[in-house]
Amino acid sequence: MSDTQNRRLNPALLGQLPSTVAVPRYDRSKVGQAIVHIGLGNFHRAHQALYLDDLFNAQGPGPWGICGVGLLPQDKTMAEALRPQDLLYTLVERDEDVETVRVIGTQRGYLHAPSEPDAVLARMADPATRIVSITVTEGGYYLDHGTGELDQNHPNLRHDLEKPTDAPVSLYGYLAEALNRRRKAGTAPFTVLSCDNLQSNGELARRMLTGFARLRDPELGAWIEANAAFPNCMVDRITPVTTDALRQQVKTLLGGVEDAWPVVAEPFRQWVVEDTFCNGRPDLAVIGVQMTSDVHPYELMKIHLLNAGHQALCHHGVLLGYVTADEAMRDADVRALLNRYMDTVRPLIHEPPGVNLAEYQQTLLARFANPAVKDQLSRIAFYASSGIPKFVLPIAREQLQSGGPMEVFALVVAGWIRYLGGQDDAGKAIIPTDPMKDTLQSKVRFGDSDPSAFLGLHPIFGSDLPQAEPFVSAVREVLASLYANGTRATLQRYLQR
Repeated sequence: MSDTQNRRLNPALLGQLPSTVAVPRYDRSKVGQAIVHIGLGNFHRAHQALYLDDLFNAQGPGPWGICGVGLLPQDKTMAEALRPQDLLYTLVERDEDVETVRVIGTQRGYLHAPSEPDAVLARMADPATRIVSITVTEGGYYLDHGTGELDQNHPNLRHDLEKPTDAPVSLYGYLAEALNRRRKAGTAPFTVLSCDNLQSNGELARRMLTGFARLRDPELGAWIEANAAFPNCMVDRITPVTTDALRQQVKTLLGGVEDAWPVVAEPFRQWVVEDTFCNGRPDLAVIGVQMTSDVHPYELMKIHLLNAGHQALCHHGVLLGYVTADEAMRDADVRALLNRYMDTVRPLIHEPPGVNLAEYQQTLLARFANPAVKDQLSRIAFYASSGIPKFVLPIAREQLQSGGPMEVFALVVAGWIRYLGGQDDAGKAIIPTDPMKDTLQSKVRFGDSDPSAFLGLHPIFGSDLPQAEPFVSAVREVLASLYANGTRATLQRYLQR
């Protein structure tokens, strides 16, 4: 074995790491895999996996370890990075003044679904699996935003309906087949725990999965509906992409030991979970998870302030030439936009128990401005086509119904359109990252201030907003100003009103 391989993070090296690096204090060999997590990305590894690491450190090892599943072909890169490390990885938590480093040990398996479909199904069908948690982003739910129903004609879903037992390609294909195997074997179902940034994520997962299962087999759909559990939950932590610079920094922090895929995150984290499980659960409350009978107020607070605020921030930030969120937040005009947006939205949200929304707003602004995290604006922009319909437009509709001003919502939407025009205010090229970028950009012509074609994207804006003249005219006015006067002058003009 080469010296480089010897210095790759692995269990044998845990005792040799610097004393400043926290390592698992429990016997990982005694950790089970009762949780299968689909969509093993940075957020999950900095959030749910961390909470369970806290649990094992506090109470000792138990069954609630994680078998990660990569659903996409490109997820093979994660498998290749983590398997040689026995699925250990480094989590760095940073704010402006403090940095903590720890190695997380809760991942006990990793399967790449496109390469190992049978192994994934076997693990999910195993009675030892009691929770299947999910972070697949909104696109993985196959939701038709125009109808609010399952997009049952999507090629991935058609494949899994026509060949239900052969190498599924969709989330629902795997869930339905695994649950069907459990039903036939007389095994209790697992809880499906969505941890995606979607309002009523558990209810959405239930509706979409049971709808898919009924198309496959009405009896299976009815069995899932009657027996499985789908708790709603709210998750919150800003987790940027892993960069080569971070890998090098972590190597230094680990005393020369390399980690192929470390994670960096802000210190803040939150997890609110509806206490509705059908097959047991870990003792989440003991590690700071808020268990509740109603997640909805917390969801609305988060998605309409944090997630929507991110969308307000990122496109105007890119147009002004910024790369990271903290850079953009140091711009007084961008910060004013965030404050105006949140001041407008906050009265439309019911305060959750124990929360002061004005204080929450100030906490968000500080989190966005954290210079230690360096959250990429391109990462935030990636979620616009799925996020804006869920985070921004529902509140815009409420504002429309009340007859309130539409300018702040128009700033968000027009900023998105202007961003999709393909160049910033200095003429530098913008390469959109959104999965729908080709469709989106086909409706945008640089310099054209008429938003009608773009607003006609039914899956995003539905049928109502393109017909709502106060909304359309406000977007048109802002877009015209962005092209004629530039982003800074437009923000200053509107935010001085």
